[in-house]
Amino acid sequence: MQIAGFGVEEWLNVWERKATYDIAQSTIASMTMKEILNIDGSNGQSFYDLLDQQKMNYGWIEGSPEFKEEVAKLYKHVDSDNVLQTNGATGANHLALYSLIEPGDQVIAEYPSYQQLYDIPKSLGAKVDYWTIHEDDNWYPDIEELKQLVSRETKMICLNNANNPTGTVLDTNFLKQVVEIAKSVDAYVLVDEVYLPLDNPESFTSIVDLYDKGIATNSLSKTYSVPGIRIGWTASNAEVADIFRKYRDYTMICAGVFNDMLAVHVLRNKDKILSRNKQLVMNNLKIYQEWIENEPKVSLIMPQAVSTSFPKIDINEDIEEFCIKLLKEKGVLLVPGNRFDMPGHVRLGYCAQEDTLKQGLAKLSEFLKEY
Repeated sequence: MQIAGFGVEEWLNVWERKATYDIAQSTIASMTMKEILNIDGSNGQSFYDLLDQQKMNYGWIEGSPEFKEEVAKLYKHVDSDNVLQTNGATGANHLALYSLIEPGDQVIAEYPSYQQLYDIPKSLGAKVDYWTIHEDDNWYPDIEELKQLVSRETKMICLNNANNPTGTVLDTNFLKQVVEIAKSVDAYVLVDEVYLPLDNPESFTSIVDLYDKGIATNSLSKTYSVPGIRIGWTASNAEVADIFRKYRDYTMICAGVFNDMLAVHVLRNKDKILSRNKQLVMNNLKIYQEWIENEPKVSLIMPQAVSTSFPKIDINEDIEEFCIKLLKEKGVLLVPGNRFDMPGHVRLGYCAQEDTLKQGLAKLSEFLKEY
C-alpha cells in the first residue's frame, strides 16, 4: 500500500514544539484537567472517587453505554447502538473508509479538506475525484460540478463540514442537494463534523440526520477542547454500524477506561463547555477581524465561528519558507497552505488563548512590515 505523507501532521511534528506563539492549531483553546472537572462547579472529587474504584483492564469495546447514549443525544435520528467509539476523528474516518472502500470504487472528495478523506481512499485503490472548493464563492464547492463527477461507480462522497482549513460551513439546503445526488447513485456520504459553528450551533445539520447512508464522524478534540483523551466516534445507520464493527475489531480494541470516563463527563457538561467556547471564539473572532482589516498584506474569507481559518498572504516567496522564517525570527507558528495543496495561504488557528492570539498577530504584522 502506498500513501502520501500527511502534510499538516508532518509539519506540526517538526515545528509545533518550537513555537512561542502557536496560532496554527485548529482546536479551541484546550482545557486543563482542573478546568474540565470543575466545569460542573464541583472540584472533581466525585470523578476521582469513581475512578479509584475502576480496574485498569480493557474498557467497553464500543464505548460505555453512557458514552454511546450521550453521543446519540447530539443527533436527531441516531440510536445509541449505532455509535462506535474510536481513537479520535482520525480513527473514525479511517474506520469508515477502511470498512467501505474497495479497489476500483470511485470516491468524490471535497478538496482541499482534511487529507485523510482523499488520500486514504487512494491508498485503498479507489479512483478519487476532487470536488474543488472555490475561494471566490466563500470556499463552497459547486453543486453542478458534483453532478458531473458522479457515476455508477461512485461509492462515497467525502466532506469536511466545517471545512479544515477554511472554516466554511455547508448549510442544510446545500447538504440536501448533495444527498439527492448521492441517492441517485446509491452512494454513501461521509462527513467529518469535528467543527461546530458556535455562533448558531442549532443551525448546523449532521449528515446522519439527513440521509440514511450518511456517516458522521466527530470527536472531542476541536469543538469540545479536549484533544488529549483521543476520543471520537462514528454515527450511522444500523447496517453500516454492523459493517464497521467487523473492521473495527482489527484496528481498535477499546479506548482507555479513564478516557471513556472523562469523555462522558465532557459530554454531560457539553452545554457549559460550549458556552465557554462560544465566548472565546466570538471574542477572538472580533480581535482577528480587526487585525485583518488593518493588515494590508492579508485577506480572508471569514470563518463561520469555527476554530480554523485560511487567510491569504500577499508575499513573493514560497509560503513554507515564509512560515519557517516567521517561526525562527518571531516565534509564530502557522501551517503553510502548501500542506493543503494551496500555496499562498496559511492555516491560522485564531482560537488560542487571547494573549497568545494577540501577541502572535502582532508579531506576524511586525514580520510582514520587515518583510
